[in-house]
Amino acid sequence: MMIWIGIAVATVAAFILSSFYYAVGTPFERRAAGDRAVERGRPGPLKVIAELARTLVLASGFAWIAGAASLLALPGTLLLALVLWVAFPVVLLTGSVGWDRAPIPTAVLHAGDWLLKLLLIAVIIGLLH
Repeated sequence: MMIWIGIAVATVAAFILSSFYYAVGTPFERRAAGDRAVERGRPGPLKVIAELARTLVLASGFAWIAGAASLLALPGTLLLALVLWVAFPVVLLTGSVGWDRAPIPTAVLHAGDWLLKLLLIAVIIGLLH
């Protein structure tokens, strides 16, 4: 039961952190990427719900992998977060830069978001499992 509380808390906390991160980071991305920067605008209710659902999937998947690997306690969850960050978002984002010519500042912004989300989820799951 405690793991579900951790997943719920991690989902909401990661959503809030990510929202703040993009609010602060997007102006830097715009300056660095210029005309290639994506205009995200303020998300509507459906995007907010979709992002909460995506974050719930991430937190649930993280908790499941951590449990299956017997890494539910700190510092194991932090190690898992770093491994997952390098194995997935970093690989995907470098591919989008290399193959799809995505702006590097945009990829860096997204990579930072993923790193923060995964680390926060790792700490919360590590403490509330």
